[in-house]
Amino acid sequence: MDTLKKDEDSEEVEIDLGDSSDPEESENEEEPQTLWRAQPSMDEEENIHTSTLVEISDTKPLINSRDPRGINDCLKVGFEDVIAEPPSVRSGDRIWIWSNAFFEVSRVWIYRIVTVLLAIPVSVISGLLFAILNCFHIWMVRPCIQCVLIGTRWLQSFWSIVLHVTVVPFLTSAEKCCGGLGVHLTKE
Repeated sequence: MDTLKKDEDSEEVEIDLGDSSDPEESENEEEPQTLWRAQPSMDEEENIHTSTLVEISDTKPLINSRDPRGINDCLKVGFEDVIAEPPSVRSGDRIWIWSNAFFEVSRVWIYRIVTVLLAIPVSVISGLLFAILNCFHIWMVRPCIQCVLIGTRWLQSFWSIVLHVTVVPFLTSAEKCCGGLGVHLTKE
């Protein structure tokens, strides 16, 4: 603990700066979490958006790949994809920079606000819908299909015999007749 004295009252005030050099205090206490971050190196600049979020998120396993199959690749929209100025007509550089900043900030924060309002209800409704569909498919559709397949196994066997007796000999003879034909393409 560092001590700060006031000149007027001579009253001592203790201020904990968290840099205690007392070895007994540092062994018994847990290390405090660092709330600031150093600037990323050039190699880490590509992954800054995911790595920073991963370290401060409570859903670390889920945050790395939220769209592993690339379902929403069409939604990767940037400022340059929406607003573009031709070289002949240009606004000031500061206006362009501030427009870009406001676009990105509003896009991110409006998405987050709408997500907070809709994500839980939509996920509950989707989960309920897929649970009902799974239950219906497992307990109604698939047993009916199995009953039909079991009941028509004789029809499958009969149809296979019909095809082998009538269609296969015809196609085999057509193959032997047309097997000697060749097609040659030439340019004129």
